[in-house]
Amino acid sequence: MIDYQHPDLTQHPPRSPRVRLGGYVHLPRLLDKARAHAAGKIGEYVWACPLDQRWATFNGVILDALFEEVKVGRNDAEMLAWVMAHSNPKRDHWEIAAWSEWMATLGPGDISRHTVFAEMLTKMNPKREDLRTFFDRLDLDDFASFGGQP
Repeated sequence: MIDYQHPDLTQHPPRSPRVRLGGYVHLPRLLDKARAHAAGKIGEYVWACPLDQRWATFNGVILDALFEEVKVGRNDAEMLAWVMAHSNPKRDHWEIAAWSEWMATLGPGDISRHTVFAEMLTKMNPKREDLRTFFDRLDLDDFASFGGQP
């Protein structure tokens, strides 16, 4: 069983960006990466990647401050309470739900991002024609990176 309080991202991927905490997509994944980074077990993953930064920008949360709280050893519920207390602006539940739904369906956007997206999918599995969103790509990459057949 995976211990998400002490994740080792050299042995397994973080949680899917689709997993929600307090209505937020990506927050559990962000916490997994922060905990693994603090323990020196982040592997090939990147702490404070553009997706992490996008989440932080939406919430007005400073990633360095969040990271310091993670290092204290707070669990997911405690981290959610910290996020809710330190978000600026404060977000209503409907805003969190709308943002999370938008993020879950977000595709590449401009032509340069489409090109990079297509190259990554071609590299992982050129036969997969069902992948449309960044979350689709992240899930496939996580699965393939740990021995799954994409």
